[in-house]
Amino acid sequence: MPFPTDNTPWPPPEWAQQYKRMALDDAWYAGDRQRLARIYGHHTPPAERRFKLWGRRSQEHHHRRDHRLHVPLPGDIASTSADLLFAEMPAIKVSDQATQERLDDVLDRGRMQQTLLGAAEQAAALSGVFLRTTWDRSLAEYPLITVMQPDSAFPEFRFGMLRAVNFWRELSGGRDGVVRRHIERHESGRIVHALYQGTADNIGRTVPLTEHPETAELADSLDADGQSITTGIRELTASYVPNMLPNRLHRGAPVGRSDYAAPLHDLFDSLDMTWTSWMRDIRLARGRLIVPDGYLRNDGPGNGATFDEDAEIYAALKIPPTESGGTITLAQFNIRVAEHQATCEAIVRQAAQSAGYSAQSFGLDGSGQPITATESDSRDQRSMVTRSKKAGYWRHGLAEQLYVQQMLDVSLFGQRIKPERPQVEFGTGVAESLQSTATTLDLLNRAGAVSAHTKVKILHPEWDDTAIQAEAAAILAETGQAAPDPVGTFPM
Repeated sequence: MPFPTDNTPWPPPEWAQQYKRMALDDAWYAGDRQRLARIYGHHTPPAERRFKLWGRRSQEHHHRRDHRLHVPLPGDIASTSADLLFAEMPAIKVSDQATQERLDDVLDRGRMQQTLLGAAEQAAALSGVFLRTTWDRSLAEYPLITVMQPDSAFPEFRFGMLRAVNFWRELSGGRDGVVRRHIERHESGRIVHALYQGTADNIGRTVPLTEHPETAELADSLDADGQSITTGIRELTASYVPNMLPNRLHRGAPVGRSDYAAPLHDLFDSLDMTWTSWMRDIRLARGRLIVPDGYLRNDGPGNGATFDEDAEIYAALKIPPTESGGTITLAQFNIRVAEHQATCEAIVRQAAQSAGYSAQSFGLDGSGQPITATESDSRDQRSMVTRSKKAGYWRHGLAEQLYVQQMLDVSLFGQRIKPERPQVEFGTGVAESLQSTATTLDLLNRAGAVSAHTKVKILHPEWDDTAIQAEAAAILAETGQAAPDPVGTFPM
């Protein structure tokens, strides 16, 4: 969509339902109990609220604690997705050596791995993220790749490909009831800025960028039209990375789906309900003493009476020795540990499976004994399949913006490099132990099916060819395998 028309509803009606679903996913991802209670208390039909833990109104007095508890499984799912993808930085390669050196330097100084870890976690929770390339000479001497949230964007797709996108943010410092929004539109060849002054549910009217300090500094960098900044390249300075496709609610839409879109919200609510019940058992089962009135010490008029459970000697009480009511009784209830634990594990297992992960990835099915990398890969097979599917989406979006970053590095920062769309290759995701690698190499060596060069490359995949050749030559020299074959010098 182009810039919104003045005095139109906000958010745009065509995106209102999408934003509503993102708000629900975001509440579960954040794990904030007040936000969950607010979402389910105000946006759930009244007939359904009593069936949801977070839709119920607490029946306790306002001065009593709300004992509902939240298990952060949604956050764990999103974090696991990010760890599987970017705990190990993917290999990013170009053919030109000078370009590769500049790319490596920019990736390191721009903290790209940390950026991607955060982006992948948010994408798993909110259905996807946008990668945006921008620049600020006062902060860095190279273009920056930043992450933009899907619930602050209005993308435009054509044939499933992003052709333009509006990013928006609410600015601080508005008067009561007045909301100012900055919209940044990315199109082919340019970036356009606009400032709107409206209300919470209406975009209002456009005003000059100079009317707010956070956008006033943009005015000096705009072109003659007073709105846009020409990038000098044809490529779009933003890319969309869907978490997973297709979107099950809108099969033909290019917008991704969240890991929670199985949907898992009912499982999350049931897990919180079970955990709350478990803790309630513990709270109610605390040992309590039931004592006769005669054991209580009067604390004076209006102060009631108390019982000192640490007292060793009690004054003689006029209670018949055969009176059963004169004894101290311990009240101790059972705690249903096994039942609650089994229920929680079953819910976590089902939620993990529905989200596309193996139970092993969440600490289930583990006996505590060390296992080989092959066994770990077998148990985590479902997680590895999901990782491979997501890596395909990330490979394209990341390569697009790294290419844009190189071109802006040339046009804006004067770098003498040859921009090239890089190859982004994700690793296996499973780190083999040194013992497992050594066993594999030993078997291959006995079979005579591997050279010294290949053995070094398997042991040190991060080395370049020069280092591998030098190490292989040193091994052959030490073992004597580098000596010439004397049989070849015998006279015939």
